[in-house]
Amino acid sequence: MKIQNWTNESRGMSRRAFLGSASAVTAFTFLPARVLGRGEASPNSKLNIAGVGIGGQGAWDLERVTNENIVALCDVDWDYAAKTFKKYPDAKRYKDFREMLDKEKSIDAVVVGTPDHNHAIVSVTAIKHGKHVYCEKPLTRTVYEARATAKAAREAKVATQMGNQGMQFEGNRQINEWLKDGAIGHVREAHVWSDRPTHKGKMPLWWAQSIERPKDTPPVPASLDWDLWLGPAPWRPYHPAYAPFRWRGWWDFGSGGLGDMGIHNLAPVFSALQLGAPESVTASSTAVFEETVPLAAMVHYQFPARAEMPPVKLHWYDGGLLPERPAELEENRELDHEDGIIFIGDKGKMLVTGWGGEHPRLLPESRDKEYKRPPPTLPRSIGHHKEWLEACKGGPPPRSNFDFAGPLTEAVLLGSVCIRNGGEKLVWDSEHLKITNDPDANKLLHYEYRKGWSL
Repeated sequence: MKIQNWTNESRGMSRRAFLGSASAVTAFTFLPARVLGRGEASPNSKLNIAGVGIGGQGAWDLERVTNENIVALCDVDWDYAAKTFKKYPDAKRYKDFREMLDKEKSIDAVVVGTPDHNHAIVSVTAIKHGKHVYCEKPLTRTVYEARATAKAAREAKVATQMGNQGMQFEGNRQINEWLKDGAIGHVREAHVWSDRPTHKGKMPLWWAQSIERPKDTPPVPASLDWDLWLGPAPWRPYHPAYAPFRWRGWWDFGSGGLGDMGIHNLAPVFSALQLGAPESVTASSTAVFEETVPLAAMVHYQFPARAEMPPVKLHWYDGGLLPERPAELEENRELDHEDGIIFIGDKGKMLVTGWGGEHPRLLPESRDKEYKRPPPTLPRSIGHHKEWLEACKGGPPPRSNFDFAGPLTEAVLLGSVCIRNGGEKLVWDSEHLKITNDPDANKLLHYEYRKGWSL
């Protein structure tokens, strides 16, 4: 596949509970019959939706789209997916998404909730079948896949959305509007963090990192098709250290806290500062294991000037690491140890607490209180999943469509490449999708799929 260059176009309640409470209704206008995969003429026809990877996050995503028709479900472990199968008894059941897409001609759209290493292969296959796609974050497991997946969606002209649900937040939009209003002047530096895989920097971990591959080979559970679970990834014996859910800390399957929460917390920075591809990246971390992500890391990106915006230094921290405490932060307050952002501008600083850009405020509090907020200029969200459903029916592109999600994922995963490569500076040539100063590091941008798998 030929790949072209990008263009710049509370925790108070749990992330899922917060999102589940968001509700808004938007009427769909008249739609041409070609918008729906089945070619139906009714402007308000329900979509026929299939789910792939439905035992965990994919089950939650399907719950957000149940006003449509759930017609097919696919999971490689039918015991793990049993609750979802029971909830949609009329949906056809599959273990292989390729068989499902070949047989179920009525499908209009696909929700992808598999482990990261299967995101691209499922999404691109669905896109090639002409289906709209909602894919969980990070969009892909490799840098190359991110470019290829977004390109495929753009060429097919299908509606897409990545599952970084914080993009629907009011605070996320306020960050954009306040910075555009000049609330802190030109931003030249930003610091972003998440506690993952720790709990506020403490044990136990959400998933294992900094470990070696297990040597024992327990039997594969009868309900699990291990070969399909691996998909394009290099073959290895089954072990419960990988599935379900524990895969996120393994390089072959995930990208640790950076791939998990980096997508959420870096998204408002990329959106507000109109960031595209970085010029270079450096990193430092705890011990880097051959097969697993280090326990904690820092990644430092350098971005070029964009139009009237100056160059930006962007710093990422995970595993319980935090940036330096801003001098302007009130003495009786601490940085949120879970998630946050600090924007540093020529005229002040903005602190964002919570994940995904939830709650922005200017520092210090006195400056925040005196700041006259600009009127809203960005459309407010009808709901992250509803944005996608409306787009499937001919509405505007969702805010985290693959043209946004692709470059964001590329940059995030380039950070993972740098960590895995030892942290030395990597100079990035986005146009040609390669690292120019360390040829060997390019091997980490993608890998050879197992026989029988291709984008």
